[in-house]
Amino acid sequence: MSQRYRTNLRDRSTLLGTNGDYRTPPSSGRSSPYGDSVGRDVPFQPMGQRYADDLEGQNDEHLEGLTAKVKILKDITIGIGNEVRESTVQLSQMNDAFSETSGILAGTFRRMNNMAARQGCRWLWYIVFLVIVFWFFIVVWWFRR
Repeated sequence: MSQRYRTNLRDRSTLLGTNGDYRTPPSSGRSSPYGDSVGRDVPFQPMGQRYADDLEGQNDEHLEGLTAKVKILKDITIGIGNEVRESTVQLSQMNDAFSETSGILAGTFRRMNNMAARQGCRWLWYIVFLVIVFWFFIVVWWFRR
């Protein structure tokens, strides 16, 4: 923005039509562009350069507040983006680990089936015996608590 436009924004006396008799806003901080009689049928009376500067200052404060909020939102969205990238990498690594585990388990299951086919039905009795022993230990442990 050029300097010419900036000076025009600061000099609002031409816009408000001040002719020397201007009023300052009330000291309570609550000001109205319509003067002290809000709600009455009083025509609009501009308050002059001082009131315009007050409004300009309020606008600048609000603009700074909004800028800070936008910066906070930007930081939050950057943090979310970083978290998503890290999670994607972690999920990719987990997928690779599960693929490896799947391959290992498939090989183990294949070898176990080959062993079972060579030994006949004897391995089934071993597994049944182990299940009964484990069940017995669990029942004894459960009732001794």
